[in-house]
Amino acid sequence: MSGVVAALLLRLERASARRALGLPALWLALLAGRPRRVDGAPLNRQLQLMLRLRWLSGKRSWHRMGVAAARRQLEREGGLLAQDVPASVSHRDIELDGSAGPIHARLYRPAGLALPAPTLVFYHGGGFVAGSLDSHDLPCRALAAATPCQVVSIDYRLAPEHPFPAAVDDAVDALRAVAANCARWDVDPARLAVGGDSAGGNLATVAALATRSDPVRPCFQILWYPVVDSTASFPSVQRFARGFYLDWPTMRWCLGHYTGGGQLRHPQVSPIFADLAGAPPAYIQTAGFDPLRDEGEAYADRLAAAGGVAQHRRYPGLIHGFFNLAGCVDEAGAAFDDAAAALRQALYRPMPGMVGLKSGEQLEPA
Repeated sequence: MSGVVAALLLRLERASARRALGLPALWLALLAGRPRRVDGAPLNRQLQLMLRLRWLSGKRSWHRMGVAAARRQLEREGGLLAQDVPASVSHRDIELDGSAGPIHARLYRPAGLALPAPTLVFYHGGGFVAGSLDSHDLPCRALAAATPCQVVSIDYRLAPEHPFPAAVDDAVDALRAVAANCARWDVDPARLAVGGDSAGGNLATVAALATRSDPVRPCFQILWYPVVDSTASFPSVQRFARGFYLDWPTMRWCLGHYTGGGQLRHPQVSPIFADLAGAPPAYIQTAGFDPLRDEGEAYADRLAAAGGVAQHRRYPGLIHGFFNLAGCVDEAGAAFDDAAAALRQALYRPMPGMVGLKSGEQLEPA
């Protein structure tokens, strides 16, 4: 299939999906079917319709597709329901020094941003197996515009070609490369944050812990439904094991590629088992219908118990991956706005203003 035809088909799929999820509530209810409830909370009707359409179209879970097909699917779907591209955000691909060779990255900058700028080093999700700069391009642009801040998105090495700890090494090296060259990248060293979704949330918090004693270190971490306990110890893993986009067989498949099925309690595979003292303040978002829900919330509690500042917020109707759905799913859009507000507060207000926040408390409106 030619690139022109593929791009046209993608635009048609994007337009059709947006039209379907934008239907009036009555039509959504009719098409989505009987409401699905777990723990007394209903699944968002837009997402229920989306999951039904995926099932009807025959889309399969990653563990049934293979690595190459899974990567193509995430590459295709990463921006399908994301925000439209803010025209005011420029971008350029850059290279950062890494111990295993150059690390590719993409730097986003909103027009008119004062320099040196507050900066977020971002790691994409994809189970350590899939994902790229392109799969998370639109959300990164939108986050840069909404905060506003620079976003440096990191293209770390993926398994199975590069198993653990390659992704961790790249994540830490990339963060240190940005921190060591603040003048080159126009970074305000006092306003450097890390963040990521899913597997990227794991890498963000692992990198934050690895650099907590560095001369220039993150002042904040923002994590979307992070992978923090690969032992599958929490009830939500089984409660949402199938039927809500991310499923347990795919989680196990990803971990098999990443670690070979072992080292599941290693603190850089499951940071919930790490020494969390001195971790930067954290804001963690979780989804009500996500196998990773409970571990993300427990991680916020562990950070607070270790003497840190941590806030978590659950979005009861959402599923895993909602960071990439904020352009079409209303609840995901609200979650994205909340995340941008939390990041804005951390980067534009003195950090002492956050002292006293405990897990579950709300940040002040920005």
